[in-house]
Amino acid sequence: MPVDASLIEILACPACHAPLADRTADDPAELVCTSAACGLAYPVRDGIPVLLVDEARRPA
Repeated sequence: MPVDASLIEILACPACHAPLADRTADDPAELVCTSAACGLAYPVRDGIPVLLVDEARRPA
């Protein structure tokens, strides 16, 4: 289930406040921080972004 594009436009990374990139079409569905210094990937579960730093993963 995709996240509404208007919602993604207003969301920001909770760790560094950078914009998030929509990777909900990928598997697993994620919103990824666009900051090169941060880069955390937040899961999207049942169409709901889980914007908790403790739930995020660091991409390799």
